[in-house]
Amino acid sequence: MTTVQERTELLDEIGLDAQNKAALGQVLGTGRIGRATERPDGRMAATLRIRPDEISWDPSILVMPHGGDLELELVNDDLNTHCALLPSNGDRKFIWLVNHSKGRATLNLDGPGYYWFSSPTGNDEGRGLTGAIVVLGDVPPEARLDRPDQPRP
Repeated sequence: MTTVQERTELLDEIGLDAQNKAALGQVLGTGRIGRATERPDGRMAATLRIRPDEISWDPSILVMPHGGDLELELVNDDLNTHCALLPSNGDRKFIWLVNHSKGRATLNLDGPGYYWFSSPTGNDEGRGLTGAIVVLGDVPPEARLDRPDQPRP
């Protein structure tokens, strides 16, 4: 489990702790922060869990070093059925996770930003089963807005 100090240091390191940098650390104040593992072929992989009686994703914030394909394993260790509604370019992924089950999804998140995922069954979202995938990197020049440079914090 991540200590408060480790969480604070990691949020600072990846820039998710200040205004205008995305206050995800405040919004998703429970759970750990994880990093996707990059494979030699450039694809990334990670595992998200729902631990027994916690009604939260572990990790609740998943950081990808850059855009691309993410192979995600989902594990429901809880005694209740949940699901996962996941972002992916061009199509969302929906996976049922009955109690003590696993699922897999391949997502394509090709641009930097914050992508939300949840379990929209019952009141799972309202009880905390919401998370975010953070894709680091800069927007490619062809996708940037035509406006003057803005001050960066």
